[in-house]
Amino acid sequence: MSAGFRSIRPSRRATPWLFLLPALIVYTFAVLIPIIATFVLSFFEWDGFGDIVPVGLDNYRRALDDDIFRSSFVHIAIYIGLTIVVEVGVGLLLAGLVTARRGAPGIYRIAFFAPVMLPLVVVAVVWKFIYNPDFGLLNAALGFVGLDSAQQVWLGDTRFALLAITVVSGWVFSGFYMAIFYAAFQQLSGEMIEAARLDGANEWQIFWRIKVPNIRHVTRIAVLLAITGGFQGFDLFYVMTNGGPYNATEIPTTYLVRVVFRNQDVGYGAAQAVLITGTVLVLIGALTTWRKRATRKEALA
Repeated sequence: MSAGFRSIRPSRRATPWLFLLPALIVYTFAVLIPIIATFVLSFFEWDGFGDIVPVGLDNYRRALDDDIFRSSFVHIAIYIGLTIVVEVGVGLLLAGLVTARRGAPGIYRIAFFAPVMLPLVVVAVVWKFIYNPDFGLLNAALGFVGLDSAQQVWLGDTRFALLAITVVSGWVFSGFYMAIFYAAFQQLSGEMIEAARLDGANEWQIFWRIKVPNIRHVTRIAVLLAITGGFQGFDLFYVMTNGGPYNATEIPTTYLVRVVFRNQDVGYGAAQAVLITGTVLVLIGALTTWRKRATRKEALA
């Protein structure tokens, strides 16, 4: 009986694969098959219901000639550049302020980090109300202090819409980067910082000349996260402006949703998805190579 039981036991080599099998099955059906299906559909014209017509590379040519699709990458590039400042930069300053106040209560860290825990859709709805030109809190505050000339249609003006969304993104995610930098600052040698204080350095000098240079590797990771995360800002853009006004805040993902679900052009949308995915993968590869080279250069210095 025991011999028969031992005969059906999996080998040591097969055991890890048996544990991985459920996850591999889910990954195959949730990720691999949709990726393959999207790539295949990109070579066809299909509205989601009727006949599927092969069109070769026409969808890709159409995407490259599409002014809105091309400009959406410009918008996301501007957005990412701004978020590096208002998310990573502000997060770094907040972490510096919190660590500079020795014995500061944890309520500061909780307050700065709290927006990160809110659903982005809820954040977008609340800030859309704040930006409302008629009864929004921002214009009301400007009017209260006598700055009526500064009141704007924030989300309806092509000059301010993208910047307004960036401010919201900074309000949400600066606390996330604050937590990262705060943890990095906590790992620095206390003796080094105390020695700088004894030499007469103030907190600002300690921050810029000692703390920040010693966490360069963390800063690079934060920038990488901000760049890759910029392509995931769909919620804010979709709820607050839905690509408007006049496509001024159209980013690749919002335009993709419009093409597939509003225009019912599944094949063209699939081609856009392939191009977006390829762009992100190339960008991640380039950023990872840059980070490794910079880290290696620091190690040799």
